[in-house]
Amino acid sequence: MSADSFRAFLRRLEGEDALVSFAESVSWDLEASAVTTLANRTDGEIPIFESVEETAIDAALVGDPYRGPRCRPWEHLARAFELPAGLSGAAYYEAVIDRLRSPREPRIADRDAAPCKDVVHTGTDVDLLSIPWPYIHRGDGGRYSNLHTVVGPDPETRWGHWSSHRMMIHDDDLASLLFLAGEQAPNLYYYEYEPREEPMPVAVVLGTEPAVQCSTEMWIPTGRSEAAFAGGLKDGPVDLVPCETNDLYVPATAELVLEGRVLPDERLDEGPFGDYFGYMNGPRRSMPVFAVDAITRRTEPRVPFCVEGTGVGYGQNSSSTLQTAAAGPDATLGLQAAGFDVALAVPWRFTSRTVWVIATDRPYPGSLHELANFIFTTWGMLHIDFFVFVDADVDPLDPRAVLTAIALEADPDADFHQFGVERMPKVPLNIYQTPDEKGSADVGTSKAKTAKAYIDATSDRPAGDDPGDEALRRRAQELLVDAGVSSAAFELLERGGDRSR
Repeated sequence: MSADSFRAFLRRLEGEDALVSFAESVSWDLEASAVTTLANRTDGEIPIFESVEETAIDAALVGDPYRGPRCRPWEHLARAFELPAGLSGAAYYEAVIDRLRSPREPRIADRDAAPCKDVVHTGTDVDLLSIPWPYIHRGDGGRYSNLHTVVGPDPETRWGHWSSHRMMIHDDDLASLLFLAGEQAPNLYYYEYEPREEPMPVAVVLGTEPAVQCSTEMWIPTGRSEAAFAGGLKDGPVDLVPCETNDLYVPATAELVLEGRVLPDERLDEGPFGDYFGYMNGPRRSMPVFAVDAITRRTEPRVPFCVEGTGVGYGQNSSSTLQTAAAGPDATLGLQAAGFDVALAVPWRFTSRTVWVIATDRPYPGSLHELANFIFTTWGMLHIDFFVFVDADVDPLDPRAVLTAIALEADPDADFHQFGVERMPKVPLNIYQTPDEKGSADVGTSKAKTAKAYIDATSDRPAGDDPGDEALRRRAQELLVDAGVSSAAFELLERGGDRSR
Protein backbone atom coordinates (compact mmCIF):
# COMPACT_ATOMS: atom_id res chain seq x y z
CA MET A 1 0.00 0.00 0.00
CA SER A 2 1.31 3.44 -0.91
CA ALA A 3 2.15 5.82 1.91
CA ASP A 4 -1.15 7.65 2.45
CA SER A 5 0.23 10.45 4.63
CA PHE A 6 3.41 12.42 5.16
CA ARG A 7 3.88 10.69 8.50
CA ALA A 8 3.58 7.27 6.90
CA PHE A 9 6.27 8.32 4.43
CA LEU A 10 8.55 9.45 7.27
CA ARG A 11 8.01 6.11 9.01
CA ARG A 12 9.15 4.31 5.86
CA LEU A 13 12.28 6.45 5.72
CA GLU A 14 12.93 5.62 9.36
CA GLY A 15 12.43 1.91 8.69
CA GLU A 16 15.07 2.08 5.97
CA ASP A 17 17.53 3.99 8.20
CA ALA A 18 17.14 7.02 5.96
CA LEU A 19 15.82 9.37 8.67
CA VAL A 20 17.61 10.91 11.66
CA SER A 21 15.72 12.63 14.50
CA PHE A 22 17.15 15.49 16.58
CA ALA A 23 15.60 15.78 20.04
CA GLU A 24 17.69 18.75 21.15
CA SER A 25 16.28 22.18 20.38
CA VAL A 26 17.40 23.94 17.19
CA SER A 27 16.74 27.40 15.83
CA TRP A 28 14.56 28.12 12.82
CA ASP A 29 17.06 30.92 12.08
CA LEU A 30 19.55 29.23 9.68
CA GLU A 31 20.42 26.38 12.05
CA ALA A 32 17.86 23.86 10.76
CA SER A 33 18.74 24.71 7.17
CA ALA A 34 22.49 24.47 7.89
CA VAL A 35 22.11 20.93 9.25
CA THR A 36 19.92 20.04 6.27
CA THR A 37 22.54 21.46 3.90
CA LEU A 38 25.21 19.20 5.42
CA ALA A 39 22.91 16.19 5.09
CA ASN A 40 22.21 17.08 1.46
CA ARG A 41 25.89 17.54 0.63
CA THR A 42 26.95 14.26 2.21
CA ASP A 43 23.97 12.21 1.01
CA GLY A 44 23.06 11.72 4.66
CA GLU A 45 19.81 10.81 6.40
CA ILE A 46 16.78 13.09 6.18
CA PRO A 47 16.83 15.30 9.33
CA ILE A 48 13.74 15.89 11.45
CA PHE A 49 14.01 18.56 14.13
CA GLU A 50 11.58 17.63 16.89
CA SER A 51 12.02 20.82 18.93
CA VAL A 52 12.31 24.26 17.37
CA GLU A 53 13.16 27.32 19.44
CA GLU A 54 10.72 30.22 19.80
CA THR A 55 7.76 28.19 18.52
CA ALA A 56 4.38 28.61 20.18
CA ILE A 57 3.09 25.16 19.23
CA ASP A 58 4.60 21.69 19.38
CA ALA A 59 5.82 21.31 15.82
CA ALA A 60 8.77 19.76 14.01
CA LEU A 61 10.74 20.86 10.94
CA VAL A 62 11.70 18.26 8.33
CA GLY A 63 14.61 19.16 6.04
CA ASP A 64 14.33 18.10 2.40
CA PRO A 65 12.27 14.95 3.06
CA TYR A 66 11.91 14.01 -0.62
CA ARG A 67 15.63 14.07 -1.44
CA GLY A 68 16.61 10.65 -2.70
CA PRO A 69 20.01 8.98 -2.69
CA ARG A 70 22.43 10.83 -4.92
CA CYS A 71 22.82 8.10 -7.56
CA ARG A 72 19.19 7.00 -7.35
CA PRO A 73 17.11 10.10 -6.56
CA TRP A 74 13.82 8.28 -7.22
CA GLU A 75 14.47 5.53 -4.65
CA HIS A 76 12.57 6.91 -1.63
CA LEU A 77 9.53 7.86 -3.70
CA ALA A 78 9.52 4.43 -5.33
CA ARG A 79 9.24 2.90 -1.87
CA ALA A 80 6.52 5.40 -0.95
CA PHE A 81 4.46 4.08 -3.88
CA GLU A 82 5.15 0.41 -3.05
CA LEU A 83 7.21 -0.08 -6.19
CA PRO A 84 9.90 -2.78 -6.12
CA ALA A 85 13.21 -1.89 -4.50
CA GLY A 86 16.25 -1.32 -6.66
CA LEU A 87 14.47 -0.19 -9.83
CA SER A 88 16.63 1.34 -12.52
CA GLY A 89 15.72 4.86 -13.57
CA ALA A 90 14.10 3.63 -16.78
CA ALA A 91 12.13 0.96 -14.90
CA TYR A 92 10.97 3.52 -12.34
CA TYR A 93 9.78 5.83 -15.12
CA GLU A 94 7.95 2.96 -16.79
CA ALA A 95 6.19 2.04 -13.54
CA VAL A 96 5.15 5.63 -12.75
CA ILE A 97 3.96 6.23 -16.31
CA ASP A 98 1.88 3.07 -16.11
CA ARG A 99 0.24 4.40 -12.92
CA LEU A 100 -0.39 7.82 -14.47
CA ARG A 101 -2.21 6.23 -17.40
CA SER A 102 -5.02 5.33 -14.96
CA PRO A 103 -6.02 8.41 -12.92
CA ARG A 104 -8.17 7.72 -9.86
CA GLU A 105 -10.76 10.28 -8.81
CA PRO A 106 -10.46 11.47 -5.19
CA ARG A 107 -13.06 10.78 -2.54
CA ILE A 108 -14.58 13.03 0.11
CA ALA A 109 -13.51 12.01 3.61
CA ASP A 110 -15.29 12.57 6.90
CA ARG A 111 -14.40 16.10 7.97
CA ASP A 112 -14.58 15.23 11.67
CA ALA A 113 -12.13 12.35 11.23
CA ALA A 114 -9.68 14.18 8.97
CA PRO A 115 -6.25 14.52 10.64
CA CYS A 116 -5.76 18.00 9.15
CA LYS A 117 -8.75 19.16 11.24
CA ASP A 118 -7.35 18.10 14.64
CA VAL A 119 -6.83 21.78 15.51
CA VAL A 120 -8.83 24.58 13.85
CA HIS A 121 -8.15 28.31 14.26
CA THR A 122 -10.12 30.99 12.41
CA GLY A 123 -10.47 34.77 12.52
CA THR A 124 -8.50 36.49 15.26
CA ASP A 125 -7.14 33.13 16.48
CA VAL A 126 -5.02 32.82 13.33
CA ASP A 127 -1.31 33.15 14.09
CA LEU A 128 1.10 32.36 11.28
CA LEU A 129 4.06 33.15 13.52
CA SER A 130 3.17 30.30 15.85
CA ILE A 131 4.52 27.92 13.16
CA PRO A 132 8.30 27.32 12.91
CA TRP A 133 8.84 28.70 9.41
CA PRO A 134 12.56 28.42 8.65
CA TYR A 135 14.90 31.23 7.70
CA ILE A 136 16.67 29.18 5.06
CA HIS A 137 19.55 31.20 3.54
CA ARG A 138 21.53 34.12 4.86
CA GLY A 139 20.30 37.04 2.78
CA ASP A 140 16.73 35.79 2.27
CA GLY A 141 14.08 38.46 2.52
CA GLY A 142 12.30 36.63 5.32
CA ARG A 143 11.10 33.27 6.59
CA TYR A 144 9.70 30.98 3.91
CA SER A 145 7.52 28.02 3.12
CA ASN A 146 8.74 26.46 -0.13
CA LEU A 147 7.68 22.82 -0.05
CA HIS A 148 3.90 22.81 -0.18
CA THR A 149 0.86 22.55 -2.45
CA VAL A 150 -1.08 25.67 -3.40
CA VAL A 151 -4.72 24.74 -3.98
CA GLY A 152 -6.59 27.27 -6.11
CA PRO A 153 -9.88 27.41 -7.99
CA ASP A 154 -10.27 25.81 -11.39
CA PRO A 155 -13.44 26.47 -13.39
CA GLU A 156 -13.02 23.16 -15.22
CA THR A 157 -12.57 20.75 -12.30
CA ARG A 158 -14.38 20.24 -9.02
CA TRP A 159 -11.16 19.63 -7.11
CA GLY A 160 -9.32 22.82 -8.00
CA HIS A 161 -5.82 23.33 -9.37
CA TRP A 162 -2.68 22.26 -7.49
CA SER A 163 0.61 24.08 -8.02
CA SER A 164 3.75 25.24 -6.22
CA HIS A 165 4.58 28.88 -5.48
CA ARG A 166 6.90 29.85 -2.66
CA MET A 167 5.47 31.89 0.21
CA MET A 168 7.20 34.52 2.39
CA ILE A 169 5.78 35.10 5.87
CA HIS A 170 5.11 38.74 6.85
CA ASP A 171 3.11 38.75 10.08
CA ASP A 172 0.48 36.80 11.98
CA ASP A 173 -2.03 36.61 9.11
CA LEU A 174 -0.29 37.92 5.95
CA ALA A 175 2.17 36.39 3.50
CA SER A 176 3.23 37.05 -0.09
CA LEU A 177 3.08 34.42 -2.84
CA LEU A 178 5.49 34.27 -5.77
CA PHE A 179 2.91 34.49 -8.56
CA LEU A 180 4.60 34.62 -11.97
CA ALA A 181 2.36 35.36 -14.95
CA GLY A 182 2.42 32.56 -17.50
CA GLU A 183 1.60 29.91 -14.92
CA GLN A 184 -1.96 28.67 -14.48
CA ALA A 185 -2.87 29.90 -10.97
CA PRO A 186 -1.18 33.31 -11.35
CA ASN A 187 -2.87 33.81 -14.72
CA LEU A 188 -6.25 33.15 -13.12
CA TYR A 189 -5.49 35.75 -10.46
CA TYR A 190 -3.97 38.46 -12.68
CA TYR A 191 -6.34 38.18 -15.62
CA GLU A 192 -9.67 37.12 -14.06
CA TYR A 193 -9.97 37.74 -10.32
CA GLU A 194 -7.95 40.95 -10.02
CA PRO A 195 -9.63 42.77 -12.96
CA ARG A 196 -12.97 42.01 -11.27
CA GLU A 197 -11.54 43.27 -7.97
CA GLU A 198 -12.34 39.92 -6.38
CA PRO A 199 -10.11 38.04 -3.93
CA MET A 200 -9.08 34.59 -5.18
CA PRO A 201 -9.61 31.75 -2.67
CA VAL A 202 -6.45 29.77 -2.00
CA ALA A 203 -5.25 27.10 0.43
CA VAL A 204 -1.58 26.38 1.11
CA VAL A 205 -1.14 22.77 2.21
CA LEU A 206 2.02 21.46 3.91
CA GLY A 207 3.03 17.91 4.72
CA THR A 208 0.93 16.06 2.19
CA GLU A 209 1.20 12.42 1.23
CA PRO A 210 3.95 11.89 -1.39
CA ALA A 211 1.55 11.37 -4.32
CA VAL A 212 0.04 14.82 -3.73
CA GLN A 213 3.44 16.52 -3.53
CA CYS A 214 4.53 14.74 -6.72
CA SER A 215 1.41 15.72 -8.66
CA THR A 216 1.97 19.33 -7.59
CA GLU A 217 5.24 19.25 -9.55
CA MET A 218 3.73 17.70 -12.67
CA TRP A 219 2.63 19.46 -15.85
CA ILE A 220 -1.00 18.30 -15.69
CA PRO A 221 -3.02 19.58 -18.69
CA THR A 222 -5.46 22.41 -18.10
CA GLY A 223 -8.86 21.01 -17.27
CA ARG A 224 -7.48 17.79 -15.79
CA SER A 225 -7.35 17.15 -12.06
CA GLU A 226 -4.03 16.85 -10.23
CA ALA A 227 -5.98 15.04 -7.51
CA ALA A 228 -6.94 12.29 -9.97
CA PHE A 229 -3.36 11.87 -11.19
CA ALA A 230 -2.18 11.70 -7.57
CA GLY A 231 -4.70 8.89 -7.12
CA GLY A 232 -3.31 7.09 -10.13
CA LEU A 233 0.22 7.49 -8.84
CA LYS A 234 -0.62 6.00 -5.42
CA ASP A 235 -2.94 3.40 -7.01
CA GLY A 236 -5.85 4.54 -4.85
CA PRO A 237 -8.02 7.60 -4.30
CA VAL A 238 -6.72 10.64 -2.42
CA ASP A 239 -8.95 11.61 0.50
CA LEU A 240 -10.07 15.26 0.39
CA VAL A 241 -12.04 17.42 2.82
CA PRO A 242 -13.63 20.85 2.33
CA CYS A 243 -12.00 23.96 3.75
CA GLU A 244 -13.53 25.83 6.68
CA THR A 245 -13.71 29.28 5.06
CA ASN A 246 -14.00 28.70 1.30
CA ASP A 247 -15.20 26.12 -1.22
CA LEU A 248 -11.85 24.48 -1.91
CA TYR A 249 -10.94 20.88 -1.07
CA VAL A 250 -7.65 19.91 0.57
CA PRO A 251 -5.91 16.56 1.30
CA ALA A 252 -7.35 15.13 4.51
CA THR A 253 -4.08 13.73 5.89
CA ALA A 254 -2.08 16.97 5.50
CA GLU A 255 -0.01 18.21 8.41
CA LEU A 256 -1.02 21.86 8.04
CA VAL A 257 -3.50 23.87 5.94
CA LEU A 258 -3.59 27.65 5.54
CA GLU A 259 -6.89 28.90 4.13
CA GLY A 260 -7.21 32.38 2.76
CA ARG A 261 -7.53 34.81 -0.13
CA VAL A 262 -5.11 36.39 -2.60
CA LEU A 263 -6.23 40.00 -2.41
CA PRO A 264 -6.79 42.14 -5.54
CA ASP A 265 -4.63 45.23 -6.12
CA GLU A 266 -2.55 44.65 -2.99
CA ARG A 267 1.14 43.79 -2.90
CA LEU A 268 3.79 42.96 -0.32
CA ASP A 269 7.54 42.72 -0.78
CA GLU A 270 8.89 39.30 -1.69
CA GLY A 271 12.49 38.10 -1.77
CA PRO A 272 15.31 37.97 -2.28
CA PHE A 273 15.65 34.22 -1.91
CA GLY A 274 18.41 31.67 -2.42
CA ASP A 275 16.80 30.03 -5.38
CA TYR A 276 17.12 26.81 -7.35
CA PHE A 277 19.44 28.45 -9.88
CA GLY A 278 22.07 28.44 -7.16
CA TYR A 279 22.41 32.10 -6.26
CA MET A 280 20.63 34.72 -4.18
CA ASN A 281 17.83 35.86 -6.46
CA GLY A 282 16.77 39.48 -6.23
CA PRO A 283 15.99 42.29 -6.16
CA ARG A 284 13.13 42.49 -3.67
CA ARG A 285 9.88 42.52 -5.65
CA SER A 286 6.21 43.22 -5.05
CA MET A 287 3.99 40.12 -5.06
CA PRO A 288 0.29 39.48 -4.35
CA VAL A 289 -0.88 39.38 -0.73
CA PHE A 290 -2.15 36.14 0.77
CA ALA A 291 -4.46 36.93 3.69
CA VAL A 292 -4.92 33.89 5.95
CA ASP A 293 -8.43 33.31 7.28
CA ALA A 294 -7.94 29.91 8.94
CA ILE A 295 -5.22 27.49 10.03
CA THR A 296 -6.15 23.84 10.40
CA ARG A 297 -3.58 21.26 11.39
CA ARG A 298 -2.63 18.02 13.03
CA THR A 299 -1.48 18.04 16.60
CA GLU A 300 2.32 18.42 16.61
CA PRO A 301 2.55 19.02 12.86
CA ARG A 302 5.62 18.13 10.81
CA VAL A 303 6.54 21.10 8.59
CA PRO A 304 8.69 20.22 5.54
CA PHE A 305 11.04 22.66 3.84
CA CYS A 306 13.59 22.57 1.03
CA VAL A 307 17.06 24.11 1.08
CA GLU A 308 17.14 25.39 -2.49
CA GLY A 309 20.23 25.69 -4.65
CA THR A 310 22.37 28.33 -2.97
CA GLY A 311 25.35 26.73 -1.27
CA VAL A 312 23.96 23.24 -1.73
CA GLY A 313 24.31 22.10 -5.30
CA TYR A 314 21.40 21.77 -7.65
CA GLY A 315 20.94 18.03 -7.61
CA GLN A 316 20.78 17.33 -3.88
CA ASN A 317 17.44 18.49 -2.49
CA SER A 318 13.70 17.84 -2.61
CA SER A 319 13.12 20.22 -5.51
CA SER A 320 15.49 18.47 -7.92
CA THR A 321 14.33 15.03 -6.78
CA LEU A 322 10.67 15.87 -7.39
CA GLN A 323 11.51 17.20 -10.84
CA THR A 324 13.40 14.02 -11.74
CA ALA A 325 11.04 11.53 -10.10
CA ALA A 326 7.67 13.20 -10.78
CA ALA A 327 7.83 15.87 -13.49
CA GLY A 328 10.01 13.68 -15.73
CA PRO A 329 7.68 10.66 -15.96
CA ASP A 330 4.68 12.98 -16.40
CA ALA A 331 6.37 14.88 -19.22
CA THR A 332 7.37 11.62 -20.89
CA LEU A 333 3.77 10.43 -20.82
CA GLY A 334 2.51 13.79 -22.08
CA LEU A 335 4.85 13.82 -25.06
CA GLN A 336 4.01 10.23 -25.94
CA ALA A 337 0.29 11.06 -25.73
CA ALA A 338 0.89 14.00 -28.08
CA GLY A 339 2.23 11.58 -30.68
CA PHE A 340 5.99 12.06 -30.28
CA ASP A 341 8.28 9.04 -30.34
CA VAL A 342 9.94 9.81 -27.00
CA ALA A 343 11.58 7.14 -24.86
CA LEU A 344 12.28 9.35 -21.83
CA ALA A 345 12.08 13.07 -21.02
CA VAL A 346 14.28 13.82 -18.02
CA PRO A 347 15.19 17.08 -16.27
CA TRP A 348 18.94 17.51 -15.91
CA ARG A 349 18.97 17.07 -12.16
CA PHE A 350 21.76 19.59 -11.59
CA THR A 351 19.70 22.35 -13.25
CA SER A 352 16.35 20.64 -13.23
CA ARG A 353 14.14 23.62 -14.10
CA THR A 354 16.38 24.95 -16.87
CA VAL A 355 17.71 22.04 -18.96
CA TRP A 356 15.99 18.81 -19.98
CA VAL A 357 17.36 15.77 -21.79
CA ILE A 358 15.07 13.89 -24.14
CA ALA A 359 15.84 10.44 -25.53
CA THR A 360 14.06 10.03 -28.83
CA ASP A 361 14.26 8.68 -32.34
CA ARG A 362 14.62 11.12 -35.22
CA PRO A 363 12.15 9.72 -37.77
CA TYR A 364 12.63 12.50 -40.33
CA PRO A 365 14.60 15.73 -40.79
CA GLY A 366 13.15 18.55 -38.72
CA SER A 367 11.38 16.28 -36.22
CA LEU A 368 13.52 17.49 -33.30
CA HIS A 369 12.74 21.10 -34.15
CA GLU A 370 9.03 20.29 -34.13
CA LEU A 371 9.33 18.51 -30.78
CA ALA A 372 11.29 21.36 -29.18
CA ASN A 373 8.84 23.93 -30.50
CA PHE A 374 5.89 21.93 -29.13
CA ILE A 375 7.38 21.85 -25.63
CA PHE A 376 8.54 25.47 -25.63
CA THR A 377 5.09 26.67 -26.61
CA THR A 378 3.21 24.49 -24.11
CA TRP A 379 4.50 23.55 -20.66
CA GLY A 380 8.16 24.49 -21.11
CA MET A 381 7.75 28.11 -22.13
CA LEU A 382 8.82 29.97 -18.99
CA HIS A 383 11.34 27.86 -17.13
CA ILE A 384 13.21 25.71 -19.63
CA ASP A 385 15.98 27.37 -21.62
CA PHE A 386 17.16 24.46 -23.75
CA PHE A 387 16.92 20.77 -24.46
CA VAL A 388 19.51 18.14 -25.23
CA PHE A 389 18.23 15.47 -27.62
CA VAL A 390 19.95 12.09 -27.48
CA ASP A 391 19.26 8.77 -29.18
CA ALA A 392 16.50 6.62 -27.74
CA ASP A 393 19.07 4.06 -26.53
CA VAL A 394 21.02 6.66 -24.52
CA ASP A 395 20.07 6.89 -20.84
CA PRO A 396 19.17 10.54 -20.13
CA LEU A 397 19.36 9.81 -16.38
CA ASP A 398 23.08 9.07 -16.77
CA PRO A 399 25.01 12.38 -16.83
CA ARG A 400 28.11 10.72 -18.26
CA ALA A 401 26.16 9.20 -21.14
CA VAL A 402 24.55 12.56 -21.94
CA LEU A 403 27.84 14.48 -21.87
CA THR A 404 29.44 11.78 -24.01
CA ALA A 405 26.64 12.14 -26.56
CA ILE A 406 27.12 15.92 -26.66
CA ALA A 407 30.89 15.57 -27.02
CA LEU A 408 30.79 12.91 -29.74
CA GLU A 409 27.57 13.56 -31.64
CA ALA A 410 26.82 17.31 -31.44
CA ASP A 411 28.50 19.38 -34.15
CA PRO A 412 29.01 22.89 -32.68
CA ASP A 413 28.34 24.35 -36.11
CA ALA A 414 25.34 22.33 -37.23
CA ASP A 415 23.70 20.86 -34.11
CA PHE A 416 23.26 23.85 -31.78
CA HIS A 417 19.92 25.44 -32.68
CA GLN A 418 18.26 28.64 -31.49
CA PHE A 419 14.62 29.66 -31.84
CA GLY A 420 15.46 33.17 -32.92
CA VAL A 421 16.54 35.89 -30.50
CA GLU A 422 14.40 37.20 -27.63
CA ARG A 423 11.24 35.53 -28.87
CA MET A 424 9.83 33.90 -25.78
CA PRO A 425 9.08 35.03 -22.20
CA LYS A 426 11.36 33.96 -19.39
CA VAL A 427 10.80 33.38 -15.69
CA PRO A 428 12.63 36.24 -13.91
CA LEU A 429 14.60 33.92 -11.62
CA ASN A 430 17.41 33.36 -14.12
CA ILE A 431 20.89 34.75 -13.54
CA TYR A 432 21.71 36.18 -16.95
CA GLN A 433 19.07 38.93 -17.10
CA THR A 434 19.78 42.21 -15.34
CA PRO A 435 17.45 43.55 -12.61
CA ASP A 436 16.02 46.01 -15.13
CA GLU A 437 15.22 43.17 -17.53
CA LYS A 438 13.56 41.12 -14.79
CA GLY A 439 10.76 43.53 -15.06
CA SER A 440 7.15 44.00 -14.33
CA ALA A 441 6.01 43.98 -10.70
CA ASP A 442 2.40 44.04 -11.87
CA VAL A 443 2.31 40.46 -13.09
CA GLY A 444 5.63 39.15 -11.82
CA THR A 445 7.30 38.22 -15.09
CA SER A 446 10.20 39.46 -17.17
CA LYS A 447 9.89 42.55 -19.33
CA ALA A 448 12.66 41.19 -21.52
CA LYS A 449 12.23 38.02 -23.54
CA THR A 450 14.85 35.38 -24.16
CA ALA A 451 16.00 32.97 -26.81
CA LYS A 452 15.30 29.26 -26.48
CA ALA A 453 17.65 26.62 -27.86
CA TYR A 454 18.29 22.90 -28.26
CA ILE A 455 21.27 20.66 -28.89
CA ASP A 456 20.97 17.77 -31.32
CA ALA A 457 23.24 15.14 -29.77
CA THR A 458 21.63 12.27 -31.68
CA SER A 459 23.72 10.14 -34.01
CA ASP A 460 23.59 10.51 -37.75
CA ARG A 461 22.44 6.95 -38.44
CA PRO A 462 19.24 6.87 -40.51
CA ALA A 463 15.98 6.34 -38.66
CA GLY A 464 15.18 2.65 -38.35
CA ASP A 465 18.80 1.45 -38.37
CA ASP A 466 19.39 -1.25 -35.78
CA PRO A 467 22.12 -0.08 -33.40
CA GLY A 468 22.33 -3.51 -31.76
CA ASP A 469 25.13 -6.08 -31.77
CA GLU A 470 23.88 -7.98 -34.82
CA ALA A 471 23.78 -4.83 -36.95
CA LEU A 472 27.31 -3.89 -35.84
CA ARG A 473 28.49 -7.42 -36.58
CA ARG A 474 27.06 -7.32 -40.10
CA ARG A 475 28.62 -3.93 -40.78
CA ALA A 476 32.01 -5.06 -39.49
CA GLN A 477 31.88 -8.13 -41.74
CA GLU A 478 30.99 -5.97 -44.76
CA LEU A 479 33.96 -3.68 -44.10
CA LEU A 480 36.38 -6.58 -43.68
CA VAL A 481 35.14 -8.33 -46.82
CA ASP A 482 35.55 -5.04 -48.70
CA ALA A 483 39.11 -4.95 -47.40
CA GLY A 484 39.80 -8.41 -48.79
CA VAL A 485 39.21 -10.52 -45.68
CA SER A 486 37.20 -13.67 -46.42
CA SER A 487 34.01 -14.57 -44.60
CA ALA A 488 35.72 -17.63 -43.13
CA ALA A 489 38.55 -15.47 -41.83
CA PHE A 490 36.03 -13.09 -40.29
CA GLU A 491 34.36 -15.99 -38.47
CA LEU A 492 37.77 -17.01 -37.13
CA LEU A 493 38.57 -13.44 -36.04
CA GLU A 494 35.22 -13.20 -34.31
CA ARG A 495 35.97 -16.36 -32.30
CA GLY A 496 39.33 -14.90 -31.32
CA GLY A 497 41.20 -17.70 -33.09
CA ASP A 498 39.48 -20.47 -31.08
CA ARG A 499 38.94 -23.28 -33.61
CA SER A 500 37.13 -25.43 -31.05
CA ARG A 501 33.93 -23.38 -31.34
